[in-house]
Amino acid sequence: MMNKKPIQFLLALTGGVLGYQWNDAIGQSLLSILHPLTGIEAIPGQAYGCALAGALLFYGAAVWLLGYGLERMRMWEDRIVKIPSLELLAGLSGLIVGLVVSALLFPTLSKFGWIGTVAAFALTAVLGVSGYRIGYRKRDELVSAVTSGFGDKKKAAPNKNEHKILDTSVIIDGRIADICKTGFIEGTLVIPEFVLEELQHIADSSDLLKRNRGRRGLDILNKIQKELDVKVLIYEGDFEEISEVDSKLVRLAKALHGKVITNDFNLNKVCELQGVSVLNINDLANAVKPVVLPGEEILVQVIKDGKEHGQGVAYLDDGTMIVVEGGREHIGATIEVLVTSVLQTSAGRMIFAKPKLLEKAQ
Repeated sequence: MMNKKPIQFLLALTGGVLGYQWNDAIGQSLLSILHPLTGIEAIPGQAYGCALAGALLFYGAAVWLLGYGLERMRMWEDRIVKIPSLELLAGLSGLIVGLVVSALLFPTLSKFGWIGTVAAFALTAVLGVSGYRIGYRKRDELVSAVTSGFGDKKKAAPNKNEHKILDTSVIIDGRIADICKTGFIEGTLVIPEFVLEELQHIADSSDLLKRNRGRRGLDILNKIQKELDVKVLIYEGDFEEISEVDSKLVRLAKALHGKVITNDFNLNKVCELQGVSVLNINDLANAVKPVVLPGEEILVQVIKDGKEHGQGVAYLDDGTMIVVEGGREHIGATIEVLVTSVLQTSAGRMIFAKPKLLEKAQ
C-alpha cells in the first residue's frame, strides 16, 4: 500500500507557498468585490490567510486524487488490461487516425481566434473518441486484413496454434476433456467469456437438472485448465451488437480463423452455411466406434424387448444398440449372435443380428 500522508503534506505545503506568493493578486481580487459592499480597504493577515487557503485547497485536492481519483484510475487500468490485445490495437489505430485528422485541421481553425482554438480542441476530442469507437467496431475486418497476408504460409504448413473454440454444449458434454487428454486436439482451446456467462447462468438455474449440467460444465473447464497439458485462452471480448451465443461463436471463429468444437446439430449447420470449420464430437464418436460387419459373430447380453414382436435389444460397450431377431426369449442371457446388417443413422449406428443358435438350427 502506498503511504499517502507524505504526498498530501507536500501538496498542502505547495498550496500554502503558492497562496502566500499570490496573496497580492488574490487580495486585490477580493477587495474589488468586498470594498463596494463593505467599505473594507485592507484584509488583516492577508498573506497568511491566502497561504492557509492554498494549503487547504491543495490538501483537499490531494485527498480526492489519492482516494477516489486513484481508485478510478485503477478501475480503468483493470478494464484496459482485460481488453484483448487485438481489440485494443484496433481501437488505438482508430484513435491515432482521428488525432491525425484533427492535427491537420488545427492550423486552419486556430486562425479564427479563441473561438477557432476552442473548436479545434473540441474537434480533437470528438475525432479521437469517434476514431477509437470506429476502430473497435471494425476490429474483425482489421484482424482479417492483417492475417490475410499470411494466407499462403498457412496453406503451405498446418498451423499447430490454430484456435479451437468451445461452445456451451460441448463443455457440458464433458467428452472434450478426455479427447484433449489423449492429445488428438492441437492448438489453443478458446473459451469465450460469453460462453462462461451462459454456463454460469445455467449453473445458477432454479431447475435442478439445468443447475447440475451447468456445474458439470464449470468442473470440466476447471479440469482442462488445471489438469491437462493444453493451451487455454479465455477470450474476454464480446460482440455486443449480437444477442445469440451461437452467432457470436461464428463471428469469433471468423475473426480468429479458428474452428468451432460442438455437438450441437443446429450450430453445426449454421457454421457450415457461414463457411466456418466445425469439429463435431458426435461425428468423432461415430467414427471411432468398432466396425462390425455383416456375418461377424459377437457375444452380447439381451436386456429388454424390442419394438417388433419377438425382438430383443442388446448394447455394445460403446452404447451401440443391437436389435436381435427372436431374441425376446433370451432376455437376461448372454448369447452369441450373427450380424445380419448395419444401419448408419444421424443418431448413430444400429446393428441387426440373430442368435447363432437359431442360425445353426436352420
